[in-house]
Amino acid sequence: MKKTVLITGGSRGIGRASAQLFAQQGCNVAINYLHSQQAAMDLAAGLTGEGCQVITCQADVSSREQVAAMVGEVQERFGAIEILINNAGIAQQKMFTDITTEDWDAMLAVNVKGIFNCCQAVVPGMISRKQGKIINLASIWGLTGASCEVHYSTAKAAVIGFTKALARELGPSNIQVNCVAPGIIDTDMNASLLEDDRCRLIEATPLMRLGTPQDIAYALWFLASEQADFLTGQVLSPNGGFVI
Repeated sequence: MKKTVLITGGSRGIGRASAQLFAQQGCNVAINYLHSQQAAMDLAAGLTGEGCQVITCQADVSSREQVAAMVGEVQERFGAIEILINNAGIAQQKMFTDITTEDWDAMLAVNVKGIFNCCQAVVPGMISRKQGKIINLASIWGLTGASCEVHYSTAKAAVIGFTKALARELGPSNIQVNCVAPGIIDTDMNASLLEDDRCRLIEATPLMRLGTPQDIAYALWFLASEQADFLTGQVLSPNGGFVI
């Protein structure tokens, strides 16, 4: 049976690479975006797979109402959402003393509340079918903490805790909940890195390169596959050895 995957933040970077891979594997793909409408539409138009169908859905994941409408749209088109990839997120570098209340609230609204909203919208259907895969995107900074990214590190650490707790709760319903905590990935989010900083990060990575969105997409595909049916509550960190 063809499976349907909903990928939040699916128009660029890791989300884009994941949409491409899941489509190539024959899944129906729902690409969520907020601002990047043209990128999402271009991606959907160019996706190829073995009979896959692709739709785009605009929604702010921090809005419960917009998430409910998005999930309803996907279910109306494809019937069920078997795989949820919570990839939508924001990042910001600031000294702790410069973080505003608005910065803090926005970081947790998108990176944590967004996952809460999406899971609550999708989980009832998974429970009724006694099957489902949820994969949340965290970060190595959620594991180790990062200077000048206290609010980001806090949010990503929360994602890890959320994943472990939900995995325990949904395990009896045969739903696997896992987390991917990428290292330094060559995406738009890291495009502002100075060349010296980029070189230092590469030198600090035993595999001597930054990760690619495709590296993370492969990890997501594995966790979404039947080969990972006995994995739940786990944190997989593709980081090239940056954190061991």
